[in-house]
Amino acid sequence: MSERFYVERADRGLMTVAGADRVEFLQGLISNDVARASGERAIWSALLTPQGKYRHDFFLLDDPGAPDGASRFLILCEAGDRLMDLGMTLRRYVLRSTVKLDIARDLAVFLVAGKGAAAALGLPETGGAARAVPGGVAFVDPRDARAGAVVIAPAEAGRAFLEEAGFAPGNLADWDAIRLPLGLPDGSRDIEVDKAILLENGFDELGGIDWRKGCYMGQELTARTKYRGLVKKRLMPVRVMENGASMPATGSIVTLGGKEAGTLHSAVGEWGLALLRLKAVASAEESGKPLEADGVPLTPAPPDWLHLSRNGTADETA
Repeated sequence: MSERFYVERADRGLMTVAGADRVEFLQGLISNDVARASGERAIWSALLTPQGKYRHDFFLLDDPGAPDGASRFLILCEAGDRLMDLGMTLRRYVLRSTVKLDIARDLAVFLVAGKGAAAALGLPETGGAARAVPGGVAFVDPRDARAGAVVIAPAEAGRAFLEEAGFAPGNLADWDAIRLPLGLPDGSRDIEVDKAILLENGFDELGGIDWRKGCYMGQELTARTKYRGLVKKRLMPVRVMENGASMPATGSIVTLGGKEAGTLHSAVGEWGLALLRLKAVASAEESGKPLEADGVPLTPAPPDWLHLSRNGTADETA
């Protein structure tokens, strides 16, 4: 694999949000502060169900390449049925707002990563930093700059720009090998739709929630979960303990001493992401016993941004 690589993601789609009321419209629906997004800054956010459960997550920023200099947001989300569902859900709330939603079919999405990836794009290694590039925009992953960056541009122009900047074609497993140890979820590959809550999946620590903004759909459950300390599970990296062993299949049940401790989500090589009961994580640490999935011993490997107290709960003071 090249020192710097790019991955063209056909499983990602783009929606545009234009119109005079676009800021107010999104502000009342999503978990982050829309006012923080600009052509120079991307944010990570989520759309919840009215009951406060995860429905979609996405990156959001101003589109510097909008036709005729028009002001519009770009939403980078999952493609296919997931993109259609996001569009239908947002349209349900337009009502009398001056907002136009559309799908940007002429743009492609490229993940870029590797040593010096941000600098090669003319960006600082700062989460969320964004700038215009030929035909589109580039931004550093706002959750963790170590995960690399994203380029949005017409497919042919994007490939040419990246290869000129010193990036070689890679594959999704190359990027997974970077993001999994960092504990970064990849949409519904890792977060269960209509069931998961944001605080189980790193949205607080990784900047996907703004606690000072006004109300948004599903806010009540999110706030109650935080302030009452109700988080009992967390999505976190796990690592295979045996040399040469591979991570079990996605969906495998993780156990501790024969009792269910969680579920394995995406995985590559010796790394995976699992939604684990925090008490099981604490018990594994105290007892020295490994977690297991399909007979493969695993060890929890919380990333540096996830601070757990001695009883396994998330440490809100860290």
